[in-house]
Amino acid sequence: MNSRYRILIQGKNPKYFLSLLIRKHISIYYKEENHSGIIVVVDSDGYSQIRDIKTSYSIRVLNRYGIAKVQYLFQKYFIFLLGFLLFFGIVFFLSNLVFQVEVIHSNEEIQSIIYNDLKQFGIERFHFKVSYEDKERIVEKILEKETERIEWLEIEEVGTKYIVRVEERKKNKEEEECLPRNIVAKKDAMILEIHAEAGEVVKKRLDYVQKGEVIISGLIYNKEEIVSKRCAIGQVFGEVWYQVTLEIPKKYHEEKVTGKKKRKLEIQFLNNTYHFFSHYDTYQKKSKVLLKSRLLPIQLLFSTYLETDVIDEEYTIDTVDDKAYSLAEEKLKQQLSKDDEVISKKILKKYEKDSKIIVEVFFRVKEDITDTVSIQDIDIEKENQKEE
Repeated sequence: MNSRYRILIQGKNPKYFLSLLIRKHISIYYKEENHSGIIVVVDSDGYSQIRDIKTSYSIRVLNRYGIAKVQYLFQKYFIFLLGFLLFFGIVFFLSNLVFQVEVIHSNEEIQSIIYNDLKQFGIERFHFKVSYEDKERIVEKILEKETERIEWLEIEEVGTKYIVRVEERKKNKEEEECLPRNIVAKKDAMILEIHAEAGEVVKKRLDYVQKGEVIISGLIYNKEEIVSKRCAIGQVFGEVWYQVTLEIPKKYHEEKVTGKKKRKLEIQFLNNTYHFFSHYDTYQKKSKVLLKSRLLPIQLLFSTYLETDVIDEEYTIDTVDDKAYSLAEEKLKQQLSKDDEVISKKILKKYEKDSKIIVEVFFRVKEDITDTVSIQDIDIEKENQKEE
């Protein structure tokens, strides 16, 4: 990209000055005569020679092209550009700094433990933010370190603040606090395991029970007579049955947010957006206007981008099984606890309806079916009279 200069020559006889340029073998790429004088376009060497000529003629640069244009603009707006870059640098620096860390918990001792652990692993005020991956690793390390005290921990980044939510591990109540009760079935099921610590087991493995039916009794018998009542303690696992019905589009589209974030500065000029550094293209969560010009259609934004996994697939009756199992199990797990376990799954029925495929999936689940019913108000004497 060669430099060019568009020059206006003015004086008594501009043509004479033009002939002087020709005699000096200065390359002229364009020439135009008007009432103001003569306009010529020359290269960098030609412009340097013209500047060295001592003359009474007026020599004025009208425009520049190529590298000369870039150099001229850079020199003219250097202070503005320097201030602009400095401003962006300060904003970027401050936006990646942590100004506050807040641990949300009612127990001050737990708060103190978490603040100390966060500091140990690099999260504290006036330190730089950590990446999403590092933040997840810090959560795992704290949970491993405080496994006796902490059940669950989450670190949420809100602007220049970290909000830490924590759940304390609950300890089992002392056995003497347990009042007389029966252990019953929480739902209809087939018994798989009975773990009894106290009480009388009245059911056995593979028995079918209905919701509310007694499995471990707190009523203690001597022969056929109730002699005492106590707190039944134990846990029962049963096989529970579920049926999940799905409507899967033949053309399936899903955008799932992964949890990873990037916060970036960007300039919006007219309808175009120019980004500083890399960003996720998949989903823009929100933008905050930091600076806006009143004279030009330009503004400085601070935007949050969320990474998403985009899934586009097509299904038929013959190819939908794997997807149906995956979606049905994901839907089922919303009803189950983390200790429950899927034993088996089977597609009962599938058929097409309009642009969808209807699938019914049957699950056998090993589930904690332990529930309790108080027997504190039972009168032992009256119960023995009924038996007679």
